[in-house]
Amino acid sequence: MSSEITTSADATDAVLLTDVVAAVQNAGRALLARYTPGARPDGREALFAALSANERVSADLLRVALSTLRPGAGWVDEGLETVPLPDGEWWVVDAVEGNVNHVHGMPEWAVTATLVRDNAPVLAVVNQPVGDLTYTALRGNGAQLNGHALHTSAKTDLSAALAATGQAEAGQTDTYPKIAASVGAMLARVLLVRATVPSTFPMLLIAEGHIDVFWQYQSVLPGIAAGALLISEAGGRVTGTNGEPWRPGERNVIAAAPGVHAAAVDVLSNLS
Repeated sequence: MSSEITTSADATDAVLLTDVVAAVQNAGRALLARYTPGARPDGREALFAALSANERVSADLLRVALSTLRPGAGWVDEGLETVPLPDGEWWVVDAVEGNVNHVHGMPEWAVTATLVRDNAPVLAVVNQPVGDLTYTALRGNGAQLNGHALHTSAKTDLSAALAATGQAEAGQTDTYPKIAASVGAMLARVLLVRATVPSTFPMLLIAEGHIDVFWQYQSVLPGIAAGALLISEAGGRVTGTNGEPWRPGERNVIAAAPGVHAAAVDVLSNLS
């Protein structure tokens, strides 16, 4: 098994984090002004119009703010979401993580921003405006929720574990048989399995110690990067489903509390 990524945040990243929090929260407020629990799109046209409008509002604010904070950093677009990143600094942003929840009046949506340096996340911010929750992480300096330290679960018995999974992108039909097989395999070993989207939310629950295992096939970087750093900094482990350390470009991910990670990997690695 390869060694874990050991890149640490540098001395200026703690200062940068404060400014990134402000930028992400500003985008979150703009989306909150557009949110109503009573929202119910009546068809695909209305749904996709609302999704696109939300994306534009948040992304425009974030691109200006984050590019100003780190002018030399690249911006991960669709072409870089599933491959290792070139060396240097890159902003990995999900302007409306859980956008489909937002436009259906559900509260599980957020704004995320992660700074990746030489293929290792070093700084992450997740703001969930409904509930006023802000998660932060600096590599080597821990993870926090509204300023309070996060810690993953202390469980060591997979049979007592709460697990979660979900589809990465709508329409990835080639993943459906594998998802179905993995849910069946996990159901035989854990206490219960939840299926949910988007991926950031179950990853936050792992960082907080509420649940113990999350896995996903064919993930994209904006849905995984922030959660991966938060879990790692809260004491958990994030790898591919083969047990090798997770890095940008790894499509299949499993994140878990340290005491159940190896057993969870064993369940998935036995699937063809």
